[in-house]
Amino acid sequence: MAFNTSKKKGAISDINVTPLVDVMLVLLIIFMVTAPLMLNGIKLDLPKTKEVNPINLNSAQVILSFSKSEEFFLGKDKLLANEIIPEIQKQFKTNKSETLFLRADFSLPYGKVARLMSFLKRGGIHHISLVTVTDDKE
Repeated sequence: MAFNTSKKKGAISDINVTPLVDVMLVLLIIFMVTAPLMLNGIKLDLPKTKEVNPINLNSAQVILSFSKSEEFFLGKDKLLANEIIPEIQKQFKTNKSETLFLRADFSLPYGKVARLMSFLKRGGIHHISLVTVTDDKE
């Protein structure tokens, strides 16, 4: 609320910023809550391990997901097998990154994940980090 302390009479032309700040704080909270959920849109049952190197996945990282139905997703975009390498290389240039984070469903046979990693390495992607879920029981 603004008070007119001068001797002049007339309209007060100050802007009340309180509602603006309230709206901006609400939007900030909404984005903080929804941002982590955007990366987890692809339902995978990840292997459980003891935490070794903590990572926080975000949209600036290159994340390849390999689902139970053997579908590939780069971020949220579904890819065919022949599109994987060029799209990852494009993401590396865009994000200025060299590391691929691989999320593979736990129910996939080990051989299929190993073949995917071999395919990626032959395509020039040498820095691959496997993403797991931490298990406090171990």
